[in-house]
Amino acid sequence: MDHSNRLEELVNRYENTLFRAALAILGDVQEAEDAVQETFLRYLEKRPDFRDRGHEKAWLLKVTANRCKSVLRARRRHPAVELLDVYPVEDGDSRELVEAILALPANQRSAVHLHYYEGYTCEEIGSILGQRPGTVRSHLSRAREALRRYLLEETGE
Repeated sequence: MDHSNRLEELVNRYENTLFRAALAILGDVQEAEDAVQETFLRYLEKRPDFRDRGHEKAWLLKVTANRCKSVLRARRRHPAVELLDVYPVEDGDSRELVEAILALPANQRSAVHLHYYEGYTCEEIGSILGQRPGTVRSHLSRAREALRRYLLEETGE
């Protein structure tokens, strides 16, 4: 299979996953779209051979995450934007939880997204984000504590 057909297959399979991950990290729709597009351009440049779909997805997520980190370094700020269209919710309680997740710092938000939405382990997330697994566990722990405090405040307990 030539690389243009392969690229089309990868875009169809992973575009939404990569976009959600980029949006969780960046908090900006346009920047997330750009990061995903650059990930696929990187694929065309590098033309990597993947062992399996897990390796393929992890490589694409790692490239996306690295691009997002570059964007965050460049802008040195974390603007608040409406991201709820990406994380559809059924009721008001779920919406509040998603808003709380989106209000987390970028490092915690990306760890939460990759762990709870994409199902990666701390070791896998560390590999994707270029962090030690212990750092990822720390980000997840801090995020869970912040969300617990938020939920307790919301319920008045």
